[in-house]
Amino acid sequence: MNRTPADAPAGDAWEELVTSALLGTDRRTPPGWTPGREAPAALLDAAAVETVRRRAGLRPARAAERLDRAAGDPRRPLPPAAARRLAMLLADRPGSGPGGRRGAAPDLMELLPQWLALANARGFAPPPQALPALLDAARGRTDLRPAALAFAGPRALWLARLNPDWRFALRAAPGGGASLPGPGEPERIRELWEEGLFAERVALLSAIRAQDPPAARELLSTTWATERAEDRLMFLDSLRTGLDASDEPFLERALADRSRNVRATAAELLSALPASALASRMADRAGSCVAVDRTRSVPAIVVEAPHQCDAGMERDGVVPKPPAGRGERSWWLGQLVEAAPLGTWSRRLGGRTPEEIVALPVADDWRPELHAAWCRAAVRQRDPDWSRALLGAPSAPEAGGPGAVSLAERAKLLATLGAAERADWVARFIATHGLSEAFQLLGVCAVPWSGPLGRAVVDALNIARDAGSYPWSFSGVMGLAERCLDPAEAGRLEGLTAVPDEPEDASPGAGGYWAEAFQRLTTTLRLRATMSAELTAPAGPTS
Repeated sequence: MNRTPADAPAGDAWEELVTSALLGTDRRTPPGWTPGREAPAALLDAAAVETVRRRAGLRPARAAERLDRAAGDPRRPLPPAAARRLAMLLADRPGSGPGGRRGAAPDLMELLPQWLALANARGFAPPPQALPALLDAARGRTDLRPAALAFAGPRALWLARLNPDWRFALRAAPGGGASLPGPGEPERIRELWEEGLFAERVALLSAIRAQDPPAARELLSTTWATERAEDRLMFLDSLRTGLDASDEPFLERALADRSRNVRATAAELLSALPASALASRMADRAGSCVAVDRTRSVPAIVVEAPHQCDAGMERDGVVPKPPAGRGERSWWLGQLVEAAPLGTWSRRLGGRTPEEIVALPVADDWRPELHAAWCRAAVRQRDPDWSRALLGAPSAPEAGGPGAVSLAERAKLLATLGAAERADWVARFIATHGLSEAFQLLGVCAVPWSGPLGRAVVDALNIARDAGSYPWSFSGVMGLAERCLDPAEAGRLEGLTAVPDEPEDASPGAGGYWAEAFQRLTTTLRLRATMSAELTAPAGPTS
């Protein structure tokens, strides 16, 4: 092969060296090669020289501006034991034992939300060194974010501006992590409202609405006509906070909006105001469809559903086209009844109470549709009397109750009642029906569970264990118990941690699973008690 000497690499020499290395020196002569030298050695020598040249030729970059210091956190620091506990909770990774078994050890990641709630309620600040792990945990679990970011405080927002992986913290914080203008700063409010990013404007409107509902409505009115439809929908949703009769004129105008979703949301908000003109119109329409037939031997409700969806009904939020599988007339009827004030029915149906109305038979198979609409109305209007009537007695044999069409509906109705009444109802439901249908109902009960509710759950679990039931069928309830049962109940569980004698028809190995599950429950309750005590101890040194 004929090779000619080459000068030292220059210009695009680095690319030439890379090409020679990729193709091989027997196919491509490396820059800097001279006769009598081994081509591979010449390639390496030239690469070394060029590397020095490249490094020596770099110009120093402009010095970056020093970062501003993170804002201080005025809250008191965690007690040392609580700080160590937080590090343990954040280091835990969820897993399971062999064959999918969870084992007897507590699931620490499932205790983190409760720990954060306690720390926030008691006004503690996190150790700075825990913030990266806390932000990583919040990044992986959206359900954790509100409590985690509240606990993380201003220093976490400072960190989030430096790491793209944590930018979600800026989106979740009001004003993107910047302080929102106060009520005494009208110019800053106007500037942020007219020029801010959408998330900043939503945060601003929500903050003002929480403090001064009329001021938020007036601010929204200034730009309403020029907002995009999807933005109008989000802004309108903020009026749920502090909704009252003074919002009615604005919402009435929104009924003429060009967006169907905006119209529907405005109608929903107006129907939650029983004295509104829309509620009155819906009461007239719904009332004309439902009556009591007194000519029968037993009085019964008769229904004549609408035959058409006219322009007035559409303007008031009635969606004309039903979903697949629903008839038009029943679809329209349900929307009218749902939006009518519940006080309509006592006047319309002979002065009867909600319990008496719900107990009336309904002709021609209209009962499910009518009662389901009353359920939605009771939830929307937060009416406890109607909720009680539709829930019925917890010991009633029918699983859906006298009015609710599903356990999901019952859970929503329960949410309109006070915490103590709710817990008592669910405890009596479990005592009658067991745990197989109770999971959704337990989810709306206040934490920690009341004494009667906790005992009802433990007793039902014990009955299921003695019956040789599949323990994994109750894993959801057991997981709820670990998070919601009062830690004071741990002592009552000691007798359930031993492996029981298994009935002949029991699932193979069920006794061992049950013992393991109760051991984990007991250990978790004691750990929760310890966590609470650690967060009550004297705080550590100021960070």
